[in-house]
Amino acid sequence: MPHKEDYDKFLAELRKETGIQAIVSDETGLVSVRVDDTYNVNLQFVEATGRILCFIEVAELPKDASKAVYRDLLVGGLFGKDTAGGYFALEPETDTVIYNYSFDFMTAARDVENFIVTLEKILQLCDIWVERIKGHLSGGDAVEATTGDMPQGHTIFRA
Repeated sequence: MPHKEDYDKFLAELRKETGIQAIVSDETGLVSVRVDDTYNVNLQFVEATGRILCFIEVAELPKDASKAVYRDLLVGGLFGKDTAGGYFALEPETDTVIYNYSFDFMTAARDVENFIVTLEKILQLCDIWVERIKGHLSGGDAVEATTGDMPQGHTIFRA
């Protein structure tokens, strides 16, 4: 089972590959980084399970958001259909939609480049969902997008 020291070595490699020096964990294994002035990306190492939980703040919903927004988030998450295997949750105090994805630490540590590419794809997916949510909130139809529709070349994790 990996330990926090292994995670810290992984983060050092991630800093080297991305050039983002703020990728440093606190004593609990939490990393919080603002990416491209758009998303707060959080990585939490869970030593007991050997996993890295990635959670990203996607959008804040107004208190009177229509049920169509919530329905779309739930339907999109069914079997990971439109969420690439991640899932959405709602932070109750701020009504912020959070995207969650779980990485196996050993797999991530073996291929840091693939980990970065996966994070970039997750952020592209979040871009799509931001637009879908905006569509609902503006009273229009949400754009039906799937992971296959993700924009290409969105490489904000490069130094």
